[in-house]
Amino acid sequence: MNSTHFSFLVTDEIRRALKQDQPVVALESTVITHGLPAPHNLRLARDMEAGVRSRGAIPATVALLNGSIHIGLTDSELESLASNPAIKVSLRDFATALTKKINGGTTVAGTMFAAHKIGIKVFATGGIGGVHKESRMDISTDMQALATLPVIVVCAGAKSILDLPSTLELLETNGVPVLGYGTDEFPAFFSRHSGLKVSARVDSPQEVADFVRAHWSLGLQSGILVCQPISAEFEISREEIDPIEEQASQEAIERGIRGQAVTPFLLRRVNELSDGRSTRANISFLLNNARLAADIAKAMTAPIKTRSL
Repeated sequence: MNSTHFSFLVTDEIRRALKQDQPVVALESTVITHGLPAPHNLRLARDMEAGVRSRGAIPATVALLNGSIHIGLTDSELESLASNPAIKVSLRDFATALTKKINGGTTVAGTMFAAHKIGIKVFATGGIGGVHKESRMDISTDMQALATLPVIVVCAGAKSILDLPSTLELLETNGVPVLGYGTDEFPAFFSRHSGLKVSARVDSPQEVADFVRAHWSLGLQSGILVCQPISAEFEISREEIDPIEEQASQEAIERGIRGQAVTPFLLRRVNELSDGRSTRANISFLLNNARLAADIAKAMTAPIKTRSL
């Protein structure tokens, strides 16, 4: 039986875990509804949840179903979300989905909001949104969410279809720490290298937990990005992926594609132009990020050891 929290339906397993301070990892659902084609979307959703559980944490996939915000989905609900029409739900879209009882997949910003509302501190995703190349006025709501919602976001950097230098500048302006996990360089989604520096490097889940506690203990309320590079096996070099993304971006401009439709179009077109390599890369880092997020959630909930003087 589920527990209702305002407009949130939280599974009993997740509710108990939060009450007992056990590790929980939030997972987004736009990757299911808009990010990957069937049957990859459902398989990935199941595999990400399994990856979180394999590291001793509890997965909390977030989505909107039949006029409620669900925190944690049954397998049949995952199947329904993967096979039926749904809207993308960012911060502005919750009321639309709730009042019209429309199914929706939550974006990074939408998932951060839901996670924060019920007390989940760690969230795993693929790449965050940011400043678009097609129009510098087209800025993802993820930027606002990261500036204002104290949630750890484990990702592979920002989507490389974006203007990465401008995205990093905006994160700095908003006081959002950008941590490189095992790297001094900001990952570029499909590529391990961008030539851009992170604000700090961390090399273990415990280092992340220590950093987070220090940041939030000062009263700072921003989110914290933990950026893990894609594994070398699935990396697509910048020399190969940049022309593909530039072609997709030009096609979006020529077709007049704007707003929330831009990212799904670009990701779909990049996958077509890369003969499916981008989808395989996407799946790889999503699974790796889910596992790392679980390790960080465990470090965040472990008893803090006191140091002897």
